[in-house]
Amino acid sequence: MKKRKSSGLVWTIILTIAALLWVYPIFMILFNSLKKESAINTASAFSLPVPDTFAGFENYINAIGSKGFLSSLTFSLFITLTSVAAILICCSMCAWYITRVNGKLSQILYYLFVFSMVVPFQMVMFTLSQTADRLKLNTPWNIWVIYLGFGAGLAVFMFCGFVKSIPVEVEEAAMIDGCNPLQTFFLIDIHILKPTMISVGILEAMWVWNDYLLPTLVLDIKKYKTIPMLIQYFRGSYGKVEMGPMMASIMLTVIPIIIVYLAGQKYIIKGVAAGAVKG
Repeated sequence: MKKRKSSGLVWTIILTIAALLWVYPIFMILFNSLKKESAINTASAFSLPVPDTFAGFENYINAIGSKGFLSSLTFSLFITLTSVAAILICCSMCAWYITRVNGKLSQILYYLFVFSMVVPFQMVMFTLSQTADRLKLNTPWNIWVIYLGFGAGLAVFMFCGFVKSIPVEVEEAAMIDGCNPLQTFFLIDIHILKPTMISVGILEAMWVWNDYLLPTLVLDIKKYKTIPMLIQYFRGSYGKVEMGPMMASIMLTVIPIIIVYLAGQKYIIKGVAAGAVKG
């Protein structure tokens, strides 16, 4: 018993130190977003704000008032909402079909989705850019089609695991009452899938919101910039990088997704466990 307690204490200390090291960059960005420009570019960048270096919310005001920030925020929000909605609806229906129609075609589809999770993005990034241009998928209004393709692997995998745990008798009772397959799914199964829906939605939203590479490859940078892209091109007069507003814009980008993650953390754990273990 003593050995278990001592080993548990050691692991607690190790994981606590690892967690502090993990969140340290976030706190550094937060502290620097409250400092004056002159303090960020010196050795004071690694110290806490003091009255001489404290800038208040001036950097946040400059970041929000900068050219293109609100439009980039709108683009990121629209892309995230449409992509996550498409992934949840299409992938949950696909997983339900794969699980309930237990044939060779459904098995092949399942393994193709699983295989897509291990394919490096670098293998398809160049052909993706050309294909997006030809199919006119290079705008914020239809880039969700690309995100649906790349996010379907994880979503289908998790949904399939949970659908297997749904009793078939529930669906049979609905069909006896006169429901067709679509009605059975949207009136019965989609409510049972709520924990996995929330967990998949949060995971996919974090990925789409913070994604930089895919929009940079697909979108026209001169016309459209998402929030991560705008931060990359956050420059002041004469091409000078304004570190204060840049740090503030990073915090404005990070805080919403952190709040969403913390609010749905318990659903993520339930959904991942259900999708990976059950069935």
